[in-house]
Amino acid sequence: MYAFIRGAGGPVTRDDAAAAVGISRKLAAFHLDKLVAAGLLRASYDRPDGPRRAGRTPKAYAPADIDVQVSIPHREHAVLAGILIDAVAAETPAEGARQTALRVADGRGRELGEAERDRLRPGRLGAERALTVACDMLDRHGFEPVRAEPTRVWLRNCPFRPLAARDPDLVCGINHALLAGYLHGLGATTATAVLAPRPGACCVELRAASAS
Repeated sequence: MYAFIRGAGGPVTRDDAAAAVGISRKLAAFHLDKLVAAGLLRASYDRPDGPRRAGRTPKAYAPADIDVQVSIPHREHAVLAGILIDAVAAETPAEGARQTALRVADGRGRELGEAERDRLRPGRLGAERALTVACDMLDRHGFEPVRAEPTRVWLRNCPFRPLAARDPDLVCGINHALLAGYLHGLGATTATAVLAPRPGACCVELRAASAS
């Protein structure tokens, strides 16, 4: 139904939507209003184009001005693309593309960590507290963190897959630099990011610095 409305080229009534997907008008109204509540559609009583009818102007629906991307498991291709674009812009003759990408990823991670520290103001972070704070960020970005032990977190999902399969050394290196930079920006000197590849999971683990 959402795809139909996106391609309609103008506001769509409940009758139009019901006919397009082969359901009752009442059921169409239910789903349309759910899409409005989710922010994917906007509703109005502007009269849609077409034959004029007597009586009350029907409620009409149009796409909201929003990008919709759904991926399960979560992917963060825009983050990777942003790092690579910035690396192209920042590359110098004295520094290769790969080294520039790692430097940019580290800087991006530090910015994330500093922003988190400014927001939380956590004070001095012991290893366990640092990993707890990091898990919140990792969860928001789709890494699916697993607290295997109080001082070790492994990541069930790689948000950069399947691109990581094309150049594991580069993408895993960027991921490692990003997460190491995050810990530095957070001020979490008691925790560290290490490369620890495992099949079907992210290549990085976060551990207490003494356990690295």
